[in-house]
Amino acid sequence: MNQKLFRSTRDAYLAGVCGGIAEYLGIPSSLVRIAWAVLTLASGVWAGVILYVAAAILLPRKEDV
Repeated sequence: MNQKLFRSTRDAYLAGVCGGIAEYLGIPSSLVRIAWAVLTLASGVWAGVILYVAAAILLPRKEDV
């Protein structure tokens, strides 16, 4: 398995983080978005927001890879 994690350019609402994670895992992006929202609300909103922004900054876009 030589697959890399990246931000999606075709399945993106904000920065493409959830779309990229969904493509990496091979599952629908709606499931990743729902899971991200539930975990964000359960753990405190700021934790999810900070993690999303960090992932948006650190993960390369697919076209850059």
